[in-house]
Amino acid sequence: MMKLYSGTVDPFSHRCRIVLFEKGMDFEVIDVDLANKPEDLAVLNPYNAVPVLVERDLVLSEANIINEYIDERFPHPQLMPADPVMRARARLFLYNFEKDLFAHIKDVESDNQEIADKARKTIRDNLTQIVPIFSKQSYLLGDDYSMLDVAVTPLLWRLGHYGIELPNQAAPLLKYAERLFSRPLYAEAMTPSEKAMRK
Repeated sequence: MMKLYSGTVDPFSHRCRIVLFEKGMDFEVIDVDLANKPEDLAVLNPYNAVPVLVERDLVLSEANIINEYIDERFPHPQLMPADPVMRARARLFLYNFEKDLFAHIKDVESDNQEIADKARKTIRDNLTQIVPIFSKQSYLLGDDYSMLDVAVTPLLWRLGHYGIELPNQAAPLLKYAERLFSRPLYAEAMTPSEKAMRK
């Protein structure tokens, strides 16, 4: 059985939990308190960070690597495109998400107000840039739910928690977010702490 070491409020772990639940397979989630990490985490991952996936002799870290492995190992429902060109585009999109959105999360959580406000503005502006996509299609890659939607969901769920307010023109993005949150298995993939982020 796969084991996922998962941070209870970590957006990257949240991504992996979404994929595991979407696949409907047997797995165990080991909740990790990021303020008090278990000793075996440092043994599994030299960076002492979550998420970490363990399956027999295989140990993987980094959310995107874990999710692609799960998607290839359990191909139904397929979350990465089958076509190599579309798959390359999806990977580029995921890379851009890391640089333009998720790289700023640490700063949003900073105690330094100036740093946090600058990060909020960067995330808000970068999210606003993808709004036009949703005038033409339901999901980021078209009409089918994919790994890109999985990747961005934890951030969209946390917007209020992070104090990020989107402008009025971002209404299609917020509708898209509600579509993601209403997926049948989405609530099951969340920890109680994550559910409490949105009242």
